Amino acid sequence: MGLGTALPTIVADFHAAQWYAWPFTVFLAASAVGTVIGGRLSDLRGPALPLLVALPSFAVGLVIAAVAPGMAVLLLARVVQGLSGGVLIVALYVMIARVYPERHRPAAFGALSAAWVVPALMGPLIAGLLTEHASWRWVFGGLAPLVCLGAGLLVPTLRRFGAPGADRAGARPGLPVAAAGAAAGVVALNWAAQEVSFLSLVVAVVGLGVLVPSLLHLLPRGTLRARPGLPVMVLSRGLLAGLFFTAQAFVPLSLAVVHGFSPSAAGVPLTVGSVGWSVGALWQSRQRRFRREQIVAAGFVLVGVGVFALVWALPVWGVPWLVFGGWFVAGMGMGISVATTAVAVLSLSPETDRGFNSSALQISDMLGQALLVGAGGVVVSALAGDGAPTRGVLPLDLLVLVALLSAAVMLLRAGRVKPV
Repeated sequence: MGLGTALPTIVADFHAAQWYAWPFTVFLAASAVGTVIGGRLSDLRGPALPLLVALPSFAVGLVIAAVAPGMAVLLLARVVQGLSGGVLIVALYVMIARVYPERHRPAAFGALSAAWVVPALMGPLIAGLLTEHASWRWVFGGLAPLVCLGAGLLVPTLRRFGAPGADRAGARPGLPVAAAGAAAGVVALNWAAQEVSFLSLVVAVVGLGVLVPSLLHLLPRGTLRARPGLPVMVLSRGLLAGLFFTAQAFVPLSLAVVHGFSPSAAGVPLTVGSVGWSVGALWQSRQRRFRREQIVAAGFVLVGVGVFALVWALPVWGVPWLVFGGWFVAGMGMGISVATTAVAVLSLSPETDRGFNSSALQISDMLGQALLVGAGGVVVSALAGDGAPTRGVLPLDLLVLVALLSAAVMLLRAGRVKPV
């Protein structure tokens, strides 16, 4: 949340506008590796160890970002943060599965999302004020002590978690290598898309050749074919996250450059969207009448409503205040769908595969974001002129809208087929 608000200022300070999407891309690529590590550690040792390692490591990444002299070091810091964040989120999912019976998991994920409310209300605003009146470096450095404090507060609770026996976790050789391959493939594709040349074509072919087999090893069988049941839920998570964050990544930039919003004001839609996310997650925790595929499809449609609002808000001729209501609706769609896919994956997973399937869900989420946000950056850079990002953002949002509605139709069709 803070990065989205501060990033226009960061790239301006480093004279690195062409790297605008890369702090998101490398974070998410590194997170893919972290999720696999977190999943295996959680299956073998329980969720306590991954959590207690990931939080201090994330703080180290924040400190590196705070002192970064240029974009290269900032990207290194985002890699450290991504690895730690990937371990963290999978450990939390496995913890919920171990503590709560299936009927209470929707409420548990609703509570997890509700914990975002205060950070969502204050985070982008504080990040904008720090960027505007102090330095964007405080957006990173100011959080590091709080992360360490949070890790310390968790110690008494996490000490109560025992570790499952190592023989209970299924043998899955090669997962870290596949995760590293997937991350490298995503980075290669995003780099190759920056400019058209013979070298970039070769890098793109090699990246694709590494990415596809890696994904086949990391994701449940049938995911890329949208097979009903667990595979379509994992695929939906990646598509939804990728499309939502691709559209959101350029909201602060458009509001600041096109409509003259201050950094703090340009970050407010991110706050509004996060609050909507929490509201949607709490709503889904009370739903028992609808199939999971129907709920997730509704989430896609709600995100589409928000993106449609961006089409009318972000251009120079648009009404910028529409973005606030629209992004609240989009956030609701994310809250509904993200929590529902998490509950569905845990309910469809045997106990010994919870770490792997939770990891697969997060890999789909993170690589979907990395691929689509990176591709969105290429589209905007290719079509937008200096000081006119709308030329790229508007076509991008229209493409995102079509993809969201197509994915909703895919889910409704999958819901009519009995999972194999």
